[in-house]
Order: sequence, then C-alpha cells, then structure tokens
Amino acid sequence: MNSFTPFARMPGAMHPLAWAALLCLTSAAPAWAQADARLPEVTVSSSGLQLGVSEMTQPVSVLEGDALVRQREATLGETLDGEPGITGSHFGAGASRPVIRGMDGPRVRVLSDGSELHDASTVSPDHAVAAEPLLATQVEVLRGPSALVYGGGAVGGVVNVLDGKVPTAVPDKGYEGSAELRAGSAAREKAGAVALTGGAGNLAVHVEAAGRDADDYRVGSGWAEGRRVPGSFNRTGTGSVGLSWVGSRGYLGLAFTRQNAKYGLPGHSHSFEGCHTHGNHLHCGSHDEHDHEDDGHDHDHGHEAVPVVDLRSERVDIRGELRDPFTGFSALRLRAGVTDYVHDEVEEGTVATTFKNKAHDLRVELQHEPVAGWRGVLGLQTGQRKFSAAGEEAYVQPTLTRQWGVFLLEEYRLGDWHGDWRIETALRHDRQSAEAQDSGVERRHHGTSASLGAVWRFAPGYAAGASITRAHRAPTAEELYARGLHMATSTYERGDASLRAETSRNIDLSLRKTSGDTTFDVSVFHNRIRNYIYGRTLDELDGLQLLQYSQAGATFTGMEGRVRQRITQRLGVTLFGDSVRARLDGGARLPRIAPARVGLRLDANWRDWDGAVEWVQVARQNRVAAFETATPGYGMLNLGLAYNSRTGSGTPWQVYLKARNLTDRLAYAHTSFIKDAAPLAGRNVTVGVRVSF
Repeated sequence: MNSFTPFARMPGAMHPLAWAALLCLTSAAPAWAQADARLPEVTVSSSGLQLGVSEMTQPVSVLEGDALVRQREATLGETLDGEPGITGSHFGAGASRPVIRGMDGPRVRVLSDGSELHDASTVSPDHAVAAEPLLATQVEVLRGPSALVYGGGAVGGVVNVLDGKVPTAVPDKGYEGSAELRAGSAAREKAGAVALTGGAGNLAVHVEAAGRDADDYRVGSGWAEGRRVPGSFNRTGTGSVGLSWVGSRGYLGLAFTRQNAKYGLPGHSHSFEGCHTHGNHLHCGSHDEHDHEDDGHDHDHGHEAVPVVDLRSERVDIRGELRDPFTGFSALRLRAGVTDYVHDEVEEGTVATTFKNKAHDLRVELQHEPVAGWRGVLGLQTGQRKFSAAGEEAYVQPTLTRQWGVFLLEEYRLGDWHGDWRIETALRHDRQSAEAQDSGVERRHHGTSASLGAVWRFAPGYAAGASITRAHRAPTAEELYARGLHMATSTYERGDASLRAETSRNIDLSLRKTSGDTTFDVSVFHNRIRNYIYGRTLDELDGLQLLQYSQAGATFTGMEGRVRQRITQRLGVTLFGDSVRARLDGGARLPRIAPARVGLRLDANWRDWDGAVEWVQVARQNRVAAFETATPGYGMLNLGLAYNSRTGSGTPWQVYLKARNLTDRLAYAHTSFIKDAAPLAGRNVTVGVRVSF
C-alpha cells in the first residue's frame, strides 16, 4: 500500500480517487451481461419515502447488522470515521462528531429516528453527541444538502441514528432482545449493552441499557509526550424504557432516556486565563499589541489535573405512525422530543463552567397517494432551544432560538425510455429567531431551499444519479453572539450579530453498480456557498487564537467512492477513498479540512467465519489555513474477524475481534482542534461477544 503515497504527493498526478473511478468504469464492462443477483435492499428511513439505497438521488451510507456491530466505537464520529467522505472531529475519547465532506458542527444534523438530537455538540467539538452507538440498530448518512427535508441548514448532510427504544411491533413469540460484551486494549475499555422488547395484545415494552468504562488511551509509538493521552478517559452509562400501543394500522409510543457521562478534556490549558482582546489583537499579561513573545504566564502546567466533563441528558421521545389515516393519504408520521441537557466542566474538583440546553421539537409528516403520477410527503417541523453557559468559560450569553419549517417532497417514476427513471424534487421554507437574552438583541432569518434530482437505472444493477440543490442556513446563536475565552479549543471567539444566512448551491453526480462480480459506488460533488460563516483567525499568541466569525464565498469540491471485485465465491477485494478541497474566494484555505484517503481491503468468508484485512493510507495535509500547521500523513493496518453460530435451541450468537492500527503508527487527525495534544489511538485490539434471542 505504500505505492499509494506518491499519488497523494506528486503535483499534477492523477488523484487516487480518479484511479478508483477509472477502475469502476473499466472493470465493470464485462459484467453487463451478468444476472441481477442483488441482495434484499436496505430501506433508508430518513429518505422520507422509505426508499432503498439504490433509489436515492444523493449518496447514502447505511450501517446495520454485523457491519454496524463491528464498526461501533465509543462515539458517533469514531463509529462513522472511515466511511467514504466521513471523518470524526476527534476530541480525545469522549467527544467526536461526524465531519461530512469537510463540514461539521451545525452543518451536519444528527437525528434520533428522524427527530433532532439536542445536546451541546454543535456549540463546541469538546461536547459529546448524546447518542450511544452500542444501542443503535441502524445508522444512515445522507451526504450533501439535498436532505433538506430535515432543514436547509444541513448543508453537510444528515446522520440518522435508529434504535428500538419505542417499539413498533409486538414480538411474535412475546419477547426478543440482544446482549453484547466487549473489551479493548488501548484504553483498557470494558463495555456492554442489553436490550429487551416484550409484549402481548396491543402493548409492547422496551428496556435497554449500555455502559462503558475506559481509561486514558495509548497512542502510537514515538510520541514525545509519552504513551498515553492524559485525560482521555471515558465513562458512560445510558438507559431507556419505552411503551407503545400497536395496532393493525400503526403504533403510538413514548420512551424516556437518560445518559450520564464523564470524560476528560485533553490539551486544556489554564495559561490563557485572563487573556482578552485589544481591537483585533490578543493581550495576555505583559503582552502588548505588538509583542507576542511573552504573555507573563508560566506555561508549565504538566502537573495540573485535566478538566472533566460531567454530563447528564434526559430525553422523552414520542413516535407514531398511522397507515391510511384518511382518503388520499397513505401514512401519517409523528416525531417529537423534549430534552433536558446539562454538563459541568469540573476543574480540580470544582465546577468551573456549566452548560445547559433545554429544547423541544415536533415533526409531522403526511404521505399522500399518487396524484397525476406524483407521490410525496408534506410536513411541518418546529422547535425551540434555550441554551446557557455560566462560569469561567461562559463565552456565549444565554440564548433562545426558535425554528419552524414547512416542506414538500415529491417523486415521479417512469420507465421504458432507455431504462427506469425516478425523479425527485423537494421544497422547504425555514424561519429562525435567535435572541441573546442578556442584551435583548434578536436576529431573525428566513430562507427557501429547493432541490431537484434524478436516478436513472439504465441497465440491470446499474444506476446513475444527479441532484442540484439550493439551500439556506441561518447562523447559530453562537456564531451571532459568542464573545469570550474558550480554553478547550484554545480560542478566543467573537460572534457577529450582523451575519446573514448562507446560501449553498450544490451539484452531486453518482454512479452505482449493485450486482454482479463487480460492484461500486462513486460520487463527485461541487458546493458553492455564498456568505459562508467561518472562524477567521485574526491573531495568535502562544497557541491561543482569536477567532472572529466572518463571512465570505467558499467552494467545496471532492469525490468519494469504493469498488469491490469478487475474486471467488468466498474472496473479494475493495478499493475505497475520498478527497475534499475547500477554499474561500480569493484562494485562502479553510481550517481542519480532512486530507485525502485511499485504502485497500481484502475480505473472505468460510463456513461460519468471515473477516477482512485493510490498509488505509491518509495523505499529508499541507493545504492549511492561516495560523494552522500541516499534518503528516500515515498508514494504518486494520483487521476484523468474526465467528457466527447458534446454540442448541437455535439462538444466534457471534464472537468477533477487530484490531486497528496493528503497526502502532503515531498518527494525528487534521480535523481536530487538539491534534497535537491528543493523537489517534495506537494499536487497539477489541474482542466481543453478542447474542440475539
């Protein structure tokens, strides 16, 4: 795999993904005459129309079944990291949010079975996503802004985490469930989960719980700071109970979920306490506007205790669906959630800062029967978020954000014109008000988003897709009103209450083959954003950056894909990778953009065994923003192995092993604010056992 490295570094050479796309087209040619032997297709719940993966106009990834079991990590970002086009924000071991096509934070919307997941993770990368991957039954990722039925602000994409906390059916035998235990070596991790659904008649009850206890993790060999990252521990507990009434035409249920977590904040420094601004310059201690050499502080804090996040999230979900509610309509769906989220940042046993987020949201969808050949969904979504921070790092005053939106999604199918066509169009209008409660300043934004896409099945197993989207994103309360020191990310942040809404114009092209010996999925995208909001670094002092939320035109261009060739009935090889380029008008680079990746995977199965070995090569990222440092490239060797069997009574069970970074390579994540203080984990071997009953 080292042969891939020159392609990532040679100026003017064909990009590795260009080779992948070429390989897809050339290797697919002999397969045109092959029979369509595709497996049953996975339904994408977040598609709005319960579509299969191959019917989607935009690129989509679905993790479910054994693949999800073996890919799950402690955080949602780590779980999805490695999927084409997706990386994690990597903030130690307790917090990592998905980064899709170079976009993160509020541009990536995280859902819990279609309902927005409210926490504080969009405010800062050191705040955890309040979702437990061990309890997820399916994770769907819709890339790009064409998933605008969930909000025009999701210009990066949507991540929908499905779970069983609200039962949708009564088990045939009266009960069903699963249990899993696992252990990892790098952080001496111990984790487990159990879920049980039971019921009779029209009532169904579901209970589930998960726990995790992990110490500071070990990094790759050669790190100058030692072998383990101080403060990278993670202890999490999640429990849920749900009750549903289930009838012949649908269900209505609710669930209560509580999550408690404690995790450290590596890289947190007290050397910036008391720092402030003089105009567009930082001032710390004896520092003046023209001297950045001495801030008057002692920077030797190696013996300080690492700050700890103590998190509690309580959430009530209401979900329901009624089929054939009245004439002309095939389904009525309801999603609602109420969240009470709070976390303390504790330093040396004392609460330094408390973040609170009280939020609720409501989403109603009504799916209509075909009218003149058009089938679709119309809906309403509304929500409110009351966010506050109190203490040393209260860099955002209390804010109240209200949002509402209406949307329409329609599809039309036709055939017999050189193949089968599916045409999709969507329209959404959003309004938002964001009020800074201390100052009384309120800003209102509104915008209309639209998309048009098509999928053309031009041959058995083949599909070409294209979509064009125009989407609006209103600025968040933090982008409008932030003002103060944020030590977790070593920044002093300043908002701008005059920020306008972003306008994204995106085009996405894809080509898929889903059957035969050769299968592939390749996509390219070009996203032009007017009034793109970003943290512009105005000044830097001994690692502390002054970030001013600013606006400028920006362009994101990239490609992602994978191609698999079946060598024998039991052996296959896959080439995969992704790349994104992001820059502002005028040529300046944007910070923390993931470098290009390319990988090669060999998979095999024999009787009750299946496994895979892969090499992933990550290129050096030297296309950096002002005040940002380059990140060296690295290669990782990963391995997975599983044994599947059944007990004497027919109960399925599985034992699995996965090993990451087998060569113990020292690696850094360019997407992370604290990449130097918290490198990626070194060699990690995880073993687990799972049983379903």
